[in-house]
Amino acid sequence: MNGKIAVIKFRNILRWIPYPIRKLILLLKFLAGNPGRWPSIFLAGKPEKGKISVFYGYDHIPNLDEPAHGGIVKFQRMQNLFPNTPRHFNLLYMVSSVYPPDWAQLLWLARHKGARLVWNQNGVGYVGWHGPGWERINKPMVKMVHEADYVFYQSRFCKLSADHFLGERHGPWEILYNAVDTRVFTPTVSDPDLRHLVLLLGGSQSQYYRLESALQTIAILAHHRKDVRLLVTGMLDWILDKEGASRLAQRLVKNLDIADRVEFLGPYTQAEAPAIFQRAHLLLHTQYNDASPGLVIEAMACGLAVVYSKSGGAPELVGEDAGIGIPAPLSWDRYFPPDPEALANAVLRIAEQRERFAEAARQRAVELFDLRPWLKRHHEVFEELLCK
Repeated sequence: MNGKIAVIKFRNILRWIPYPIRKLILLLKFLAGNPGRWPSIFLAGKPEKGKISVFYGYDHIPNLDEPAHGGIVKFQRMQNLFPNTPRHFNLLYMVSSVYPPDWAQLLWLARHKGARLVWNQNGVGYVGWHGPGWERINKPMVKMVHEADYVFYQSRFCKLSADHFLGERHGPWEILYNAVDTRVFTPTVSDPDLRHLVLLLGGSQSQYYRLESALQTIAILAHHRKDVRLLVTGMLDWILDKEGASRLAQRLVKNLDIADRVEFLGPYTQAEAPAIFQRAHLLLHTQYNDASPGLVIEAMACGLAVVYSKSGGAPELVGEDAGIGIPAPLSWDRYFPPDPEALANAVLRIAEQRERFAEAARQRAVELFDLRPWLKRHHEVFEELLCK
């Protein structure tokens, strides 16, 4: 309470100070809390007029052969057309899943320079996903989604959840699904070995139920097919003790008697991703309410049909022909893991028509989620904003 009173008094005092001095005070306040951004202030000159200059909020964007996840992958795919420009930028582009810790100061800097803010909105925080303290997750998003000059929502589900928890936006926005380079993410050049059925649990395993559902599904499938296997990627990081998570996973594999059917691959880079997808025949996506999984469109681009929790934004991506969804209710208070029996039955159905599903998945990715139209739309929006 005392802190709030102090902030109110500080703002009231500022109103009586001449603008040039007030501007200097705010600048010093910004720098005091963010010494790492000093160069940005003193080197942040005006960009060349008419040129699109984008800053993603991070001084370094990893190369494709460096580890990255979530929104950082978008930056990697944008960099060839829109190089990261930390200093002389006129567009600040940030993604809700990976915004930098000094987001508020960067917003101030962008406004100080007269730069435009484009906000890419993924999922939001709620009790069923985050547990206690979920409100803190949404606080920066509330400000950004309403102050941005333009907002991209990654799916209709992202828009629905944002409206519910962040408030309905009244400025310009659109739904723009994630994209994949379909010239890089392609089906394997060799014909799939029909004697084997390899499933992929992709991404990072940040929630235990996702891995548990997948392993239980493999245990059920093992009674129907001797050839079924599962590839698991990403960190097992649902608890702080990574080694403890790994031991728990290995114990579950052993108890289900599927040790010879499961391979843990660990984290991977975007450069390594296509080869990993090409090792599998089908993506098993067990996450509930996944807002807009780029993993799904990457898999489809590689010709993998998808068996998934029919919740969140995944149904919008997969459609009717590229996979089979396991029905789930919409809840913000708890999560509903997909039933392993239902997942196994869906896998067996797809296995019977693997080629048809694979062709449909690839075609959907090329027609709806290719990288080039996605970049073109960004270019159009950036130009419109800079012309205002």
